[in-house]
Order: sequence, then structure tokens, then C-alpha cells
Amino acid sequence: MTTAFRRLLVVTLLFGLDLPAAAAGETPQQVIAAAARKVVKIYGAGGLRGLEGYQSGIIVTPDGKIATAASTVLDSDEIDCVLDDGRRFRARLVGVDPRRELALLAIDAEGLPAFAPAAAERAAAGTRVLALSNLFGVAVGDERVSVQRGVVSAVVPLAARRGAADAPYRGAVYVLDCTTNNPGSAGGALVDARGRLLGMLGKELRSTASGIWLNYALPTDELARGCAEIEAGTVARPAAVEVRPFDPRRLGIVLVPDLLDSTPAYVESLVPDSPAARAGLVRDDLVIAVNGRAVPSRAAVERTLGELAAGDPVRLAVVRDGAVVDVDLGPRPQDKETR
Repeated sequence: MTTAFRRLLVVTLLFGLDLPAAAAGETPQQVIAAAARKVVKIYGAGGLRGLEGYQSGIIVTPDGKIATAASTVLDSDEIDCVLDDGRRFRARLVGVDPRRELALLAIDAEGLPAFAPAAAERAAAGTRVLALSNLFGVAVGDERVSVQRGVVSAVVPLAARRGAADAPYRGAVYVLDCTTNNPGSAGGALVDARGRLLGMLGKELRSTASGIWLNYALPTDELARGCAEIEAGTVARPAAVEVRPFDPRRLGIVLVPDLLDSTPAYVESLVPDSPAARAGLVRDDLVIAVNGRAVPSRAAVERTLGELAAGDPVRLAVVRDGAVVDVDLGPRPQDKETR
């Protein structure tokens, strides 16, 4: 795909885009071009299925600081950054903020076009946005990164998103109405109609409950704080989340007594007319997975059930007569109140 064709494609995708708030005298194409010059293509470790060796980054200082998503792509001694004009630089990892899943890179360059992340007021739901990233790694060399247009659907805590409990970040994110979080998109830029940076595209997260992909971006104020903490060496580690084990008997499952260090999760009996009994679970079934997560012991079953939110669907995989059987128990009950 030639550079000229890609830029024509961008113009075509943006035809009819309503940009009443664009800077005076600037066309949508000029706004996009200015923003795209501040987005880089990053190459590092990967290359296996599900472990892409590429992603995106945002230039945040003229002297070559680049913000991106902390991922396996950066698990390499050789991290390459390719600028919009095709120049290639070897990058070094300055540091990582594990709570925000943010990384800061540095390249030896001066006078680069750069965004200036700041603790600005967050965009409201309904704001028209543009997402710039090297999704699917389609841009190489001096080819411009891809552009998607959409709308901010909501600004909500990521922890409130069902199925995102494993994500270490618990703060607010922009939830977007377009499919932005694709392979290679992590670390890309989310900008408004004026080309102002609103946030950084996050990594791919999939709901373990529904299988729905989440499309979101880390707001600029969090991005700015994360970069500052990395440079200052004051990054806080993610707080440990206390998980209370969930008693399977509340679903009607009585497991064998926990007598060993790692007692297998065999079903000893079932409570009559319980969710487990109605779902078809039977005595001597061996529970091996809860919602797709392996559970090698009875304690692991209780712990994994405890990590689910009330109302999340509970799906078990059990071994029965030498075959694996899937059992849907319906929603997880509310936690019992303690006094």
C-alpha cells in the first residue's frame, strides 16, 4: 500500500466528518497530519500468535521521550521506533508504571513534534475523537499511521467494566464507540477535533464474562502523572487486592473435604433444586476450570469464584467419564453482608 493511497484513504474515511471546533484555517486533513507526526511505530519482542511484535507510541517531548503501553513488545534488548517521516531510532526503556500499564521510552533525537500531556479537564461523553495508531502493523517506514473516528461513549472506572478485574488500573478511562483497541494499537493517540491529545489507547482487554472486546483510552491527566512518576522514580506499585473466597455451596456444589495441600475439586454432592443441580452437574465431576481459568484445586475454585463480581455468569468445565463437559450455573449470587 503506497503512502499516497493511505493518505487518500484517510481523506475518504473522514469525508463528512463534522469538525466545527477545528482550529481556524485548518482542514481535518491538516489536523490529522499534525497529530500523526507525533505518533510512532514501535517494534520489539513478539512474533508469535497473540504476541504481536509491534505497537504504537506517542512523542511527549521534543527531545525524544515516547509514552506507550507496557507490554511484551518491550521485553527486548532491541526496541525500534519509526517516526512518521520514516526515520528509525533505537529506543531505551526509561521505566514502567505497572498500575497504569504505561511505559516511557527515550530516543536520541531533538526538535521532534510532540504532544504535551497535561492534567487538563477530561472530555465529556459525546466528544468526537480521532484515534491514531499502527493497528495490525499495516504502516511501515514513512507510511502514516491509521486513523479512526468515533465518539467518547462514557468516562467510567475500568474496574467497573465487567470482565476487567484482572487489569491493574482501577481509574477512569474513556470508553469509545469504535473498535480502536486492535493488535498494534496499544500506545496510540486519542485526539479531539483540534488535534489536542485526550489520551492513550490501551491494550486489548476482553471481557471474561461476555467475550466482548473493550475499546478504551487512558486519559491525558493519568498519562501525564504516570510519565512524571516514571522519570522521578516514584512509581507506586499496584495495591494488592484482597479476594475473599466464595463458598461453592451457595451455588449448590459440595466439594470433597480440603484434606491435602492441593485437594482436587471433585463434586461430593449437590444441594437439591440448586443452580448446580439444575445445570446438570453430577456427583464425582472434577472441576478443572471456572470461566476459562484453570483451577487445579478446591482452594483455587473458591478463590476464582471470589474474584467474580456478583451477577457475573459462572461457567464451569468439568471432567466426566473421561470427557470435558461445560456447565453454565447462571449468575454468581451477591456477597453475604457481614455485621
